[in-house]
Amino acid sequence: MQEHTHTHEKTHTHEREHSHAHAEGHAHAETHAHAACCAPATVLLASLPLPRSEAVGDDLRTTICIMQMDCPTEEALIRKKFSRMPDVRSMDFNLMQRVLTVVHAPHALDSILAALRSLDFTPELADTAAGTAPSDTPPAPSKAWWPLALAGVAAAASEAVGWLGAPAWLAAGLAIVAIAASGVTTYRKGWLAIRNGNLNINALMSIAVTGALILGQWPEAAMVMVLFTIAELIEAKSLDRARNAIQGLMQLTPEQASVQQPDGGWQLTRLDAIPLGAVVRAKPGERIALDGEIVAGRSSVDQAPITGESLPVDKTIGDAVFAGTINQAGSLDYRVTVGASNTTLARIIHAVEAAQGTKAPTQRFVDRFARVYTPIVFAIALAVALVPPLLFGGAWHEWVYKALVMLVIACPCALVISTPVTIVSGLAAAARKGILVKGGVYLEQGRKLNRLALDKTGTITHGKPAQTEFEPLHGADVTDTVRCRTLAASLAGRSDHPVSMAIATAAQSDGIAQLPVDAFEALAGRGVRGSIDGSPYWLGNHRLVEELGRCSPALEARLDSLEGEGKTVVMLIDAERVLALFAVADTVKETSRAAIAELRRLGVATTMLTGDNRHTASAIARQVGVDEARGNQLPEDKLNAVTQWSTDGATVGMVGDGINDAPALARADIGFAMGAMGTDTAIETADVALMDDDLRKLPVFIRLSKATHAVLVQNIALALGIKSVFLVLTLMGLGTMWMAVFADVGASLLVVGNGLRLLRK
Repeated sequence: MQEHTHTHEKTHTHEREHSHAHAEGHAHAETHAHAACCAPATVLLASLPLPRSEAVGDDLRTTICIMQMDCPTEEALIRKKFSRMPDVRSMDFNLMQRVLTVVHAPHALDSILAALRSLDFTPELADTAAGTAPSDTPPAPSKAWWPLALAGVAAAASEAVGWLGAPAWLAAGLAIVAIAASGVTTYRKGWLAIRNGNLNINALMSIAVTGALILGQWPEAAMVMVLFTIAELIEAKSLDRARNAIQGLMQLTPEQASVQQPDGGWQLTRLDAIPLGAVVRAKPGERIALDGEIVAGRSSVDQAPITGESLPVDKTIGDAVFAGTINQAGSLDYRVTVGASNTTLARIIHAVEAAQGTKAPTQRFVDRFARVYTPIVFAIALAVALVPPLLFGGAWHEWVYKALVMLVIACPCALVISTPVTIVSGLAAAARKGILVKGGVYLEQGRKLNRLALDKTGTITHGKPAQTEFEPLHGADVTDTVRCRTLAASLAGRSDHPVSMAIATAAQSDGIAQLPVDAFEALAGRGVRGSIDGSPYWLGNHRLVEELGRCSPALEARLDSLEGEGKTVVMLIDAERVLALFAVADTVKETSRAAIAELRRLGVATTMLTGDNRHTASAIARQVGVDEARGNQLPEDKLNAVTQWSTDGATVGMVGDGINDAPALARADIGFAMGAMGTDTAIETADVALMDDDLRKLPVFIRLSKATHAVLVQNIALALGIKSVFLVLTLMGLGTMWMAVFADVGASLLVVGNGLRLLRK
């Protein structure tokens, strides 16, 4: 018998890198960006504050929200600036959430904030952004729409004047008005980038538009700047949909709840002011505000936001309820068991935010590629401008114009944003189905799974077995029978393993009391032992009986008979002999059969690894259709099995729910935690958590992983394909600056839209 506790402790650490997103040149979307900055913390108010700084050895780690930082170009500016500051030890960027984490010397915070402000950023320390805005930071005013509208009218008028053959000074004047109304912020950001030795899209666009003005292309320069500004605004709003894909969860809990007062009355109270143990009332149709245990009432609860279950679940006294779920018909009173900042919903939000900052392999490749792409294209554009006129007598006007067109498409915007938008959309789609994925690396790797190991108790079965047989082996009088059940219940009552709980529950229902147990000890994979009334006793499985030397042919035969029926047998043992045996049967989840069949259709081989005996393992395996069953598995046996499969080249997943599974879960390519809602640390430590213990979510996860990979490939092909085609057209003399803007931002919008398709899957 294995000693399970509902924890899952990882023994390895996962790579934490931060995803890149793009919304450069968003001058006319700064208000929108400010509202979204650190949005998760803002939505959850003060219940989920981030610390201003925390100690890391002799240094400090500070979390800073930067409202204008949502693109790799801004990251590059900051990296270059901080690289000259010896007091900055390291930096982590989460561009999707606009969060910068800096490890620095204790005295360096003020100089870090000053450096950010010198780059035209507005940094906010995380703890001030967690609730309301800092008192000394006034709310950003709404950005006026009329300058962009004026710029559009002036640019169109400049084009019309050019076509009608009006004086050149009129077209030039209108163009300058258009550029001044729409491009001042782009020029300011471009100058900052150039001054810091960085060629971002703002710098490239500023150079291109300025070059077009010098060449006398007034209408085209004006229209390009206006189109660029409009397109960037659209792109920023599209990215916000991906960035905020998980925010539906963040808005599930009400700001207040009705709390019972000492005089028996009820009062609305803010969530962060509700103490543990308080009794909260959820009326019909209301959302449950905090995690708790029902103390009065009966109702059905829609748990779809947390578990993905399609049907409401009946709840009564003693059942758990979770923040963000919806009370259906009856009134429920529940006792709060965790604070607002540690509810299941809050932990899901934290986990998904962390997952957004974990780069998938494809994303890491794209980031490395993007770092060399822009300098190469810029060098090509410079060569196009200089080589033909200097060496081959080409016209300067023609070749410089071609070079300027190439500058517009030199920034790899679409390529860089193609991966994070897709990954975040996939993570959000999984969360909506009750599958909590802890990073893009696991979402992308899921499609490769070809072998899956599963624990039995609580994973394939319900994990709530019932005692079916009790047989005293020496003496059949009533006194001996009651004594044996009392001793067994006393030992079993100290364990939270389902088999032990079944024995203790059966004794309790028959009115058998438990005795005090001294020197209690759990024996992993075998059972438990303890001292009662000064005598040692053991309660354990066949392996423990053999290790103690208490086995006999008659006992072996009886065990074989019961285990052949798929029952788990544990025995009560004293210092001399086996006193009694208890048979316990667990029931298989109907969902397990369907899940195993679906996994087989997906080409995934399944193996059940259980601490139960071989007969029980085989009987359960036959019921659910598992390919292979291994019984009598200790934690190290499960680890060895997963290690061997990995060594043989398989991509291995491990599904479990207890600390006995932790070594195998850690060693597997992807560890799946069952019972996430009932496990305090599973959400924080698992690679993937199945929120409703339904194995049918495994095939859903694999299919979503395949769909995510397909969209990633499509987006990379779109981004690189459009860029390549346009580069060729430009070199052939067929490209214009208008086309360059549409190719650059159009490709970005295409990949964003394609990535967002995953939210509908």
